[in-house]
Amino acid sequence: VQLVESGGGSEQAGDSLRLSCAVSDRPGRVYDLGWYRQAPGKEREVVAIISWTGDRIIHAGSVKGRFTVSRDNTKKTVTLQVNRLEAGDTAMYYCCADTRPGAWGQGVQVTVSS
Repeated sequence: VQLVESGGGSEQAGDSLRLSCAVSDRPGRVYDLGWYRQAPGKEREVVAIISWTGDRIIHAGSVKGRFTVSRDNTKKTVTLQVNRLEAGDTAMYYCCADTRPGAWGQGVQVTVSS
């Protein structure tokens, strides 16, 4: 599986942005997709996870109500809509696939200034 993120950047607190991840894989594989983030000096943490059908979605408590994960299996993308950005959202954001072994994108930087 290959994952390529896009959509990061520098924003002001309160702004919105959309992170996208393009998934390249052979047909027929089914797995959860998600987003993690890692701020400077901190461990990588889960942001959101979405199942193959989209019927199971988990958002971290710190982003619930502000971030929304979605996926389009036809287009092979997973998206993270990020609203009401906060300075604490500054981090490198990674797309991931729950495959064996797990797959990760190279990440995109999101920087929020207050």
